[in-house]
Amino acid sequence: MNPKNPSFDPARRQFIGSCCAAVGATGMLSTLAQLRLTGALASPDQGPVTPTAAGALPSDYKALVCLFFAGGNDANNLLIPNDDAGYGSAAAATGYASIAGGRGALALPRSSLLGLNPKTSDGRAWALHPALNFDLAGTNTTGLKSLFDSGKMALLANVGTLAVPTTKAQYMARSVPLPLQLFSHNDQQVEWQSSIPDRAFTSGWGGRMADLTDAMNSNNSISMSITLNGQNAFQVGSSPKVAQYAVSPTGAITVSGSASPVGTSFQSIRTKAQNDLLAAQNQNLFETAFAGLTSNAISDSALVSSIFAGAVPFTTAFPNTSLGQQLRTIARLIAAAPTLGLKRQVFFARIGGFDLHDAQVTAGNTATGAHANIFADISRSLSSFYRATVELGAAEQVTTFTASDFGRTFNTNGDGSDHGWGSHHFVVGGAVKGGDIYGRMPDLTRSGPDDSGSRGNWIPTTSVDEYSATLANWFGVSPTNLPTVLPNIRRFTDSRALPAFL
Repeated sequence: MNPKNPSFDPARRQFIGSCCAAVGATGMLSTLAQLRLTGALASPDQGPVTPTAAGALPSDYKALVCLFFAGGNDANNLLIPNDDAGYGSAAAATGYASIAGGRGALALPRSSLLGLNPKTSDGRAWALHPALNFDLAGTNTTGLKSLFDSGKMALLANVGTLAVPTTKAQYMARSVPLPLQLFSHNDQQVEWQSSIPDRAFTSGWGGRMADLTDAMNSNNSISMSITLNGQNAFQVGSSPKVAQYAVSPTGAITVSGSASPVGTSFQSIRTKAQNDLLAAQNQNLFETAFAGLTSNAISDSALVSSIFAGAVPFTTAFPNTSLGQQLRTIARLIAAAPTLGLKRQVFFARIGGFDLHDAQVTAGNTATGAHANIFADISRSLSSFYRATVELGAAEQVTTFTASDFGRTFNTNGDGSDHGWGSHHFVVGGAVKGGDIYGRMPDLTRSGPDDSGSRGNWIPTTSVDEYSATLANWFGVSPTNLPTVLPNIRRFTDSRALPAFL
């Protein structure tokens, strides 16, 4: 106890923090009613679990994986004009010349670009960053470029937070509702993950989707919403049954002090004392719910640990990076889905380092540097993950999509870029109508018709709502229920069709 504050107990505070991390319950303490429900959801004890063999997932199983690029990805160096055709409202904005002339020190050498051949031609030529074709061995044979070429990856042009379809004239006149706190990391991360950019946060679209689709699961032992990188806004829903469950890239997160060396007398004494305390009856609603929540966390941790202990290793190798191990763990949990009683799973993974206001590239060699290193990790990790889903016989049942705070400025601040708006993204999976670019690229003219200012802050031409709606439809959300998941969707679908990448 703290002698200056008898009510403050650091050990108890650490214990509460560990429990919350173990169950990943963002917002679980928001209401006493939620606590009462959560406390009643303790999982039953289960024995060792054998993961599903390849090809044994049920035919109606689906998993959606959100891969979040934290910090704001400079997508101007993701999808790049690669021709000499006129493109833009200014004479200088002509194909690759718009990059060479507009990006300054950030312009990638044209000779290094990975040229694309989309199935649907818009009369233009496009290319990817050279780092997006590296695989685990560092070669350029099985990376993301190869997934695009084989029709397993689609590109989405100029996606971003929008309250309503917005033109430059409307933006300048402030004549339509705009996303709150544009260009702010925290706000835009939450708005991307909630898909409601014009109101205060209450829940994420992944959480609302889980609320609707959890009925497709049968007697599931753990939540269908699993995060590999801590609490997030995307998976916050209203049902405690689908509260996000946190797993580390190396395995289950255990409640501190709940596990001791097997076979020791100390372990049995500690376990009995712990269980007796949790089972004790009391009249305090908070303490009762907390005990139930802790029991649930311990049970879930034991179950997931059992799954990982009995897992058959993948033939597919994964990079020994944070992202590589996050995606490897997701693949292992997908393999165990039938044993867990899950036909729907929503995962969240995250990779940071994108807030590159400086040192974005290597001086004298813009195809290398911090941004290229991150892209190479993504290419290696995500291509490994796709191959693991093929190994499981589930490639068409798993879809991975990218998201980020925002794009970044088209021009440079010297050796980096600053906060922007619209950004390009990609979707990977066997069900993806890949090998194509969806949406509309912005006019790459600074101060032009698609620039909200003078530095190349592109006004999105596809909203997060439209992007998310296509994913939700694939996951099993009916058109009737789509406004429940995406309350603003009718503002866009009344005037234009959803991107058809799935």
